[in-house]
Amino acid sequence: MNGPPRAAALSGAGLLTFSRLKRASFTHSSIYVALLVSAFAAGKPEPLTFALGLAHGLLWILMSLACMSAARLRVIPLRVAVAVTVLGGVGPFFGSLEFVREQRHRDQRQPRGGPR
Repeated sequence: MNGPPRAAALSGAGLLTFSRLKRASFTHSSIYVALLVSAFAAGKPEPLTFALGLAHGLLWILMSLACMSAARLRVIPLRVAVAVTVLGGVGPFFGSLEFVREQRHRDQRQPRGGPR
């Protein structure tokens, strides 16, 4: 096999990057907000509520699988993966919040430019 190892292909410049997972998490949270509004404030209009519920469920499964893989590849910390997989089914906001916290942590670790 002459290609890169599977882990290298999935991480880094591959499919599972921190920024892509973060954007997917925020998309999932947005769909969940729309589902809550549809189900509780808008009187459960069908088929919209069904479609949003299905999208939320499928995204939670896909996000869980992606984040577990990303944690194994050290793209994201285990804490973020646990927030997405364990709490994401009932509130994807936990995962989005953990992505924001991790982004802040990464930004603090970046060396700042020296005096100008």
